[in-house]
Amino acid sequence: MIKQRFLSLSLVLASGFLLGLAPQKVQPNIIIILADDMGYSDLGSFGSEIQTPQLDALAKGGLKMTQFYNASRCCPTRASLLTGVYPHQAGVGHMVNEREHPSYRGMLNEECVTIAEALKEGGYNTLMTGKWHLNDRKEHWPVKQGFDRYFGLLDGANSYFGNRPYRPNQKLTYGLDDAAYTPGKDFYATNAYTDFALKFIDERKEKAKPFFLYLAYTAPHWPLHALETDIAKYRGKYSKGWDVLREERFKRMKALGILPQTAKLSPRDEEVPAWESVPAAERKIWEEKMAVYAAMVDRMDQNIGRLRQKLKETGEDKNTIIMFLSDNGGSYEDIDGPAFTPEILAASKMPASDPASFTAYEYEGANLSNTPFRKFKRWEHEGGISTPFIAYFPNTIKPGSINHQPAHIIDLMATTLDLAGVAYPKTYQGKTIKPMEGISLAPLFKGQKWQGHDAIFFEHEGNRAVRQGDWKLVSMFPENKWALYNIKTDRSELNDLSAQNPKKVQEMEALYNAWATRANVVPFAQLLEYDKQKKSK
Repeated sequence: MIKQRFLSLSLVLASGFLLGLAPQKVQPNIIIILADDMGYSDLGSFGSEIQTPQLDALAKGGLKMTQFYNASRCCPTRASLLTGVYPHQAGVGHMVNEREHPSYRGMLNEECVTIAEALKEGGYNTLMTGKWHLNDRKEHWPVKQGFDRYFGLLDGANSYFGNRPYRPNQKLTYGLDDAAYTPGKDFYATNAYTDFALKFIDERKEKAKPFFLYLAYTAPHWPLHALETDIAKYRGKYSKGWDVLREERFKRMKALGILPQTAKLSPRDEEVPAWESVPAAERKIWEEKMAVYAAMVDRMDQNIGRLRQKLKETGEDKNTIIMFLSDNGGSYEDIDGPAFTPEILAASKMPASDPASFTAYEYEGANLSNTPFRKFKRWEHEGGISTPFIAYFPNTIKPGSINHQPAHIIDLMATTLDLAGVAYPKTYQGKTIKPMEGISLAPLFKGQKWQGHDAIFFEHEGNRAVRQGDWKLVSMFPENKWALYNIKTDRSELNDLSAQNPKKVQEMEALYNAWATRANVVPFAQLLEYDKQKKSK
């Protein structure tokens, strides 16, 4: 059906040309760029001091969405982004831990399709570089999930300078198409992902067809690894410390229209000490960590510039939509404990600028990245699920647009297919496919009214939330106590209104429970018990 429709479209275009009519717009190239563990305020166009001129230019020339949501963790976000359904519905309700339960298989199931599979059926070249993290079983590599070409990291993290297992008995895999790849001399992951993206664009077999590129950078996920030329730009820039930097970012976010003038900055996280109380020697360590983190984001931006230059050189820049976002909020994670090898634990104590190091950004850095919000990656508070979102599409998106409606990664499947003129399949390879959960953003891109969502839902490791209109109901595991916030007046979630609005809590809890049943969510305590029993057998 899809091939037949595109044949018909070709005939329409041809007949229009013969009759002297204006040609219909051709299918656009579509690029989705995903950062890894980057916080809400880490781009210049979202308030940061980090130099991100390429992304800032895309924001200035396109659309910024200030209330765009991810799924608060690497694997669930990637599953949901690629399939247009919630993570549990795609089979990745947790991480890549393989369980027998259909919502927690730890890999994409057969009841969903990827954007690549749908667009490939619709006549697209489908390309991917970067982090996959949706199971490294060979039958689940990207080239088995609709991508014509792939280069990147199949796993969740690695050294940016090569292949370096960090957990006991761990095997990490870089892949090129359907084979393992060994990084060579002068390898730096962020550059390599872009190198192969440009190579794949050049080498695509059918250049008359549009392409879809999913470019999933690992930056700025731990370990903190950057090139010296980039680090040098930020040495001495972080001596004022995270408290002052949070205030400065907050002021810029208001000036940029990211936050309303009535917004409030959340208090410094309880895990983070006041900067002035940190001993001078330790402050130097943190200054360097913040400089290296900034350098990682900076280098990612430079590489996005390389991609944009390629589009200009090939004349494809005017018919390419670029969408940028992050997979979760800033990461509080540390390199500590028996989960890591002794060698990696020792490397985590080395200076962050040393290529042999293996350090993390921890609570201190993540609290700055998530300005002005509370909490981090893994939680369903705004600091865990909020991402800067930028969409750039010349002659379609009005330059300098800004939108404050809540949207979600489930919307990207609907959006790409809408822009491409490709139908979402009811069946794929003989399997019935779950209906899309997302809503196309294309009307919004065209300056039209966008209906938005009645409600958006979140669950990860027992942390839960539902967003409906201006209201958000959220709870943390294991407390499992609902808190209610008015996001319009309190985006930083500082004033719990649950006691004053018990009926609203009941209504939204009922919404969440109905969704959890439909999405086949297992309470996290039960999931932990299941794992415990399985391990004891």
